[in-house]
Amino acid sequence: MITPSPTAPLPRLSSTVAVVTGGSRGIGLAIAAAFVERGARVVITGREQRHLDEAAGRFSVGTVLAVRADVGKPDEAGRAIAAAVEHFGGLDVLVNNAGVGHFAPVDEMSAAAWQNVIDTNLSGVFHCSAAALPHLKRRGGGWVINISSLAGKNPFKGGAAYCASKAGLNAFSEALMQEVRYDNIRVSYIMPGSVATEFGGPGGMGAADWKIAPEDVAALVLELVTFPSRSLPSCIELRPSRPKK
Repeated sequence: MITPSPTAPLPRLSSTVAVVTGGSRGIGLAIAAAFVERGARVVITGREQRHLDEAAGRFSVGTVLAVRADVGKPDEAGRAIAAAVEHFGGLDVLVNNAGVGHFAPVDEMSAAAWQNVIDTNLSGVFHCSAAALPHLKRRGGGWVINISSLAGKNPFKGGAAYCASKAGLNAFSEALMQEVRYDNIRVSYIMPGSVATEFGGPGGMGAADWKIAPEDVAALVLELVTFPSRSLPSCIELRPSRPKK
């Protein structure tokens, strides 16, 4: 059971409602836990009910709502956003974290694998953001935080689909930021390097002491949502301090 820490140094977020896509494991689960620790209420999404049930069971009753949704499908993305508004009364923060990877040379990659990566990593961000913006505007502002990757600016062989999806996500984030800044909606994207999760890809599989911890990404997300309103850290690169030589 995850309960609030009595020594949490950042401000409480007891009036905050957040949606974290891909929130049942890895970075997304760490972000959800960080929000709950500060008093926020959170909707997490995922494709697999078993993982969602396991994640939700780690939190106190009433703090987290698990919604099975494939964000690559517009109706399911919209349903997840609507669930947050209906269940918790509004929406303040959208964290687009859901992502998949398929790593293979282009001539060995199926069209279905390509489409799955683009649908989840890029189109899913569009679907969720488009559904969330009216609610954020109605709330008087808020945050859209997109979890990207350094792969979006540093392509590698075998990663054409993944790198393209993250490069597109970066450009989407920059454009959206300019569209909604005067609605008091701040948009930022975080580009982590190697993170110690189950996610695949070069440098990204399994735990290692030198890798970024999911909780490190979560800490950045919480820093953003409590950042002074006059400023916008719109793009953050997060690298291991001492990567493997």
